[in-house]
Amino acid sequence: MHIRIMTVEDIPAGLRLNAISGWNQTAADWRCFMRQSPGGCFVAEADGKVVGTATTITYESRFAWIGMVLVDPEFRKMGIGTQLLRKTVEHLDRIGVPTMKLDATPLGKPLYAKLGFVTEYEIERWILNRPRQTHTNKPQPHLPRASPTELARISELDRERFGADRSFLLRSLSERSPEFTIVTQEPGPPPSYAFGRQGLFADHLGPWSADSHAAAEEILQAFLHRSSRETVIVDSMKSNSMAIELLAAHGFSCARPLTRMVRGPNPHPGRPDSLCAILGPEFG
Repeated sequence: MHIRIMTVEDIPAGLRLNAISGWNQTAADWRCFMRQSPGGCFVAEADGKVVGTATTITYESRFAWIGMVLVDPEFRKMGIGTQLLRKTVEHLDRIGVPTMKLDATPLGKPLYAKLGFVTEYEIERWILNRPRQTHTNKPQPHLPRASPTELARISELDRERFGADRSFLLRSLSERSPEFTIVTQEPGPPPSYAFGRQGLFADHLGPWSADSHAAAEEILQAFLHRSSRETVIVDSMKSNSMAIELLAAHGFSCARPLTRMVRGPNPHPGRPDSLCAILGPEFG
């Protein structure tokens, strides 16, 4: 077994691993990793077969995101995940990124802690399962899609709330799923907003930011109306009682906890209190 840089030719192997694990990423997500960090994504290979992956994305040189730490079930408990994680840390140390972040499952959290990651805050994955098309008879919320001017404004606001510029990701989300880019028309700044994407088996809402209960509910209802999938995923901030209450009221159930962890200094924590939901564990 050896570790090497991931290439676009490895995307089918990455898709195979995330499908086996029940993760929601698509080929478009993997291409995004390759495009944004061509030398910072890695695979573990055994006898010519990709048996593990790990990705990184650097945000504005402020911090980097580690994600997609996946190992083929047949090759687990052999230290491959640890080796891949160490490879990402070594890469980010080498290029001078001072801060590293990730969202850990309960299974992965002890491993990350051993490598110097500490808890920043808690997230919960909420899932809605519904019969197809049962929502089509509901009144449609008339929230417009974001214009280019609004998208630029939202990207700057999101930079403050996330802690770094990720406008390249927000543009990509808006291009891939424009129906899920939603902006409220509340009087005065700041606007409430949300993005979304079509995953492998579910539609995923996030990031989702709202400063009032009314705006948060309006966005959630609009997203649920525009989504045609049976399954919808939201990775919500555990501390945001408004978002948790809305998700429960709309039939979502809490599926699992996630822990946001950080290694190194954290001078750009953003404003997580202003977010209802993150983009996703693979992106932050």
